[in-house]
Formats: sequence, C-alpha cells, structure tokens
Amino acid sequence: MKSKKFNIVLGIVVLLLVGWMLKGTFSQPGIDDLKGNFKEITHYRNENNTGPVQYVYIVTLQDTMYTEMETFGNFQPHHKGGNTKVYYFLENKPYPSVAFAGTVNFDSKFNSDCVALYEKSAMGNTSLTKNPFIK
Repeated sequence: MKSKKFNIVLGIVVLLLVGWMLKGTFSQPGIDDLKGNFKEITHYRNENNTGPVQYVYIVTLQDTMYTEMETFGNFQPHHKGGNTKVYYFLENKPYPSVAFAGTVNFDSKFNSDCVALYEKSAMGNTSLTKNPFIK
C-alpha cells in the first residue's frame, strides 16, 4: 500500500516538472516581444553554402533603443565562418529597399539615415555601431 502511494506522488511530481519545463520551452521571448516595432524591409543572403555565408538585413524601427537593436541582431541567423549585418533606419526617414553583397550593402545615398549597424563576425564577435556612416 505504501509503495502505491509513493508511486502516485512520484508520478504527480514528474508530471508537474514536465509541465513546468514545457511551459518554459514554449514561452521563450522572441523578436515579437521587442519594443521598437522592428520591420524587416529586405535582406540578402549569398548562395554560397560551403564558404562564408553573408547575411545583410535592412530594418526599420520607431525609436533608437540600442539595447533592443542588439537583441534583435542576436536573433538573426548566423553561420559559423559567415558574417551577419543588420542596418537600422527610422521608419519615418528614407531607407533602402534593396540589399546586396560586398562591403557596400545598399545605395550610399541612404548612409546619413542609417542610425546603427549590428554586425556579427565570422568568429562570433558582435558589435553595434551608432551612426556608422557619420564621421
């Protein structure tokens, strides 16, 4: 009789733990939880799967919240040995609608409107540069 009660209590504890872990798994924060109303306008990804993979994103937002920008950049895809760049623009200012590969990733006429650049390097180092094109 004692063994049966122990098994029931143990079963309930296990079910509670599994439920708690599932709740934690499915309630992780994501891009939609960030403040700033981030909108991906366009992106570029090269077709090279064996060498360095380059991602370039053009994103608009409502306000310059730099901690949120870094978090948003961390959510973006990245390949080991590749490079990920996210260019941020305010939604009420001009922004490019096309991104491309290389060191210059959009039309330079939009340089002055870029409020920040998030970059994740091939070694996994991240950086957020405020006003990257203003000297």
